[in-house]
Amino acid sequence: MGLRGPGAKPVHRQSRLRAKSPKLQPWEEPGLSRAEKVVAFIQTLPVTSGKMAGSQFTLRPFQRDIIEAIYKTDDNGKRIVREALITMPRKNGKTGLTAAITLCHLAGPEAVQRGQVYSAGADRSQSALLYAEMTAIVQRVEWLSDRIIIRDFKKQLEDTETDSVYYAISADPKSKHGFSASCWIYDELAQAQNRKLYDVLSTSTGAREEPLGIVISTQSSDPLHIMSQQVDYAAKVQEGIYEDPSFYSYMAMAPETADPWDEKTWFDCNPALGDFRDLEEMRDFARKAKRIPEQETAFRLFYLNQRFSPAELKYIQPRDWKACATDEENIESLKEELHGAVCYGALDLAETTNDLTSFQLVFPREDGMIAWPFFFTTSHDLDSRETRDRAPYSTWIKQGYLEVRQGKVMDYEFLANRIAELTSDFDLQMVAADPWHLDKFQEGIEAVGADHIKLFKHPQDFKGMDPAIRVLENLVLNVKLKHTSNPMMQWCLDNVRIVRDAAGNRRFDKQHSRGRIDGIVTLAMAANLCDEQMGEQNYVEGSLVMV
Repeated sequence: MGLRGPGAKPVHRQSRLRAKSPKLQPWEEPGLSRAEKVVAFIQTLPVTSGKMAGSQFTLRPFQRDIIEAIYKTDDNGKRIVREALITMPRKNGKTGLTAAITLCHLAGPEAVQRGQVYSAGADRSQSALLYAEMTAIVQRVEWLSDRIIIRDFKKQLEDTETDSVYYAISADPKSKHGFSASCWIYDELAQAQNRKLYDVLSTSTGAREEPLGIVISTQSSDPLHIMSQQVDYAAKVQEGIYEDPSFYSYMAMAPETADPWDEKTWFDCNPALGDFRDLEEMRDFARKAKRIPEQETAFRLFYLNQRFSPAELKYIQPRDWKACATDEENIESLKEELHGAVCYGALDLAETTNDLTSFQLVFPREDGMIAWPFFFTTSHDLDSRETRDRAPYSTWIKQGYLEVRQGKVMDYEFLANRIAELTSDFDLQMVAADPWHLDKFQEGIEAVGADHIKLFKHPQDFKGMDPAIRVLENLVLNVKLKHTSNPMMQWCLDNVRIVRDAAGNRRFDKQHSRGRIDGIVTLAMAANLCDEQMGEQNYVEGSLVMV
C-alpha cells in the first residue's frame, strides 16, 4: 500500500514514473460510440459494497439509458449534454454509478489532460462518501492502483498518466473560487443549506471545451430549495416548455396522487427494486411508516422520492394552492378591468430590520377573490439573511417580487407613499393591519397625505385570527381564490404552522413556523376583511377596530 498523505505514491508503485495502462482496454475497441466506451469502462469495475459486493459492475437498463443520454454526441462527436440531473429514491445504486462515472472522467475514456474533477457534498461526511467508494474501486483494480495516487489527508486522487486530479469538497470551506472543473458531481444536493457551492461549481467550467456537471440526489421537501428548482426546471424541459438540449434529467419519483402504500407505486419509482434494492427492507419500513408520522415523511422522501412534508402540519396543501393559480400574464391583463375596482388590503409591518413587510390586496369578484401581494424589506445584511432564511431574496429582487429600501430600518413614509401609489388605480376601501407599530405607520400616511388609506386593527390572537384562517381556507379549497403563483407566497405558505387553543380556535404560529409567513398572514386578513364587508357570515362581528 502507498502513503496516504503529502507526497503519497500510487498504491502499487514505488516510483513517480508515469504508469501506462494495458495496450488495449475494452473501451478502446474500434467502432464504439462515446456512450459505449463509458459503458465498457464502467463494466470493468468491481462492486465494492452492498448485495452485489465482489461482483463485476453490470449496468441495468435504466443505468444504460442514463449513460447513453448523457454521453450522446452531435455530428462532430461532441457531447451535447453539459449538465444532468439524476433523482431517484435512495438505495438504487447511485453511489456506485456516480463513483464509476467520476473515475471515468479522472482516468477513463472521458479523462482530459490536466482535468479537474470534483465531487461535492453538503458537509464533510457527505463529500467523503463518494471519495471512499472511488478509493475502494481503485484499490481493487490493478491498472488504476498502478497510476492513481491516493491522498487520504486531502481526500484527493491524482492520475499520473493524465495529470488529472479529483477533489472531494464540501460546503464547509469558505473559498471555492478559482476552480476550472472538467467534471463536477453534486451528491445529495437536497441536503445543501444553500445554493452557493452549486453556483460555484456550475460556473467553474468556462475554460473547458466539454465540461459536465451532474446532480444526483433525492428530492427536497422544500419547494424553494435549489434541488426543487432543478427538478421543476427538468420537468419543464421534459414537457417541452423549455428547450434545452444541453440539460438532461432522469427523474424516478412517485406522483403526488399515487398511493404510497401500494407496491406498484414502489416499483414504478424504484428502478432497482427487486434486484439489488431489497424489497423486504422496504416493506418493513413501510409498515413502520404507516404507524409513525415522522417515519412516513422519511418513507415518502427517501423511499418514494416525493417532495413531501407531513400533511398534518400543513395549513393548505400545495396541490390545493396550485389549483387556484393563474399565470401572471392573465393577472396583468386584468389591470385594465380592475381599474377603479373595489379592493381591500392588509398590512403586516416588519418587526425588526431583518423582517419582511407584506402588503396584500384582494378584489372581490362574483366567483371569489383575486389576490395581489407585495413585499418590502431593507437592504441591511441581505446576504446573511438569505442563508439564515434559506430564501433567494436576491433572485426575488431581480424578478420584481421583493422591493428593497436602502438602509437598516423601514421608512414608514416611504412605505405609505408606495402603498398609495400601488392602490391609486383602485377603489381601496380599508386596510386590515397587525396593530404592531401601526400608530407610526399612521403618522407616515398623514405625512404623505395618503388619506384614502383607512387602517383597521386586526387582532392577532386566536379569536381574531381563527375567522381569517377559515375564510382563506374555504376560498382555496373551493377554488374561489385567484393568485399569481408568486414564489414568495408559495414560500410563506410552506412555512406556515398553525396552533389551536382549548376551544379549537386557530392562529398562525410565527414562533414555530419554519420561516417567514407574512404573505399568508396578510392574505388571510385581507380576505377576512373583504368577506366581512361583502356581507358573508364567516366573520366574527366587531373584531376589527378602526385606528
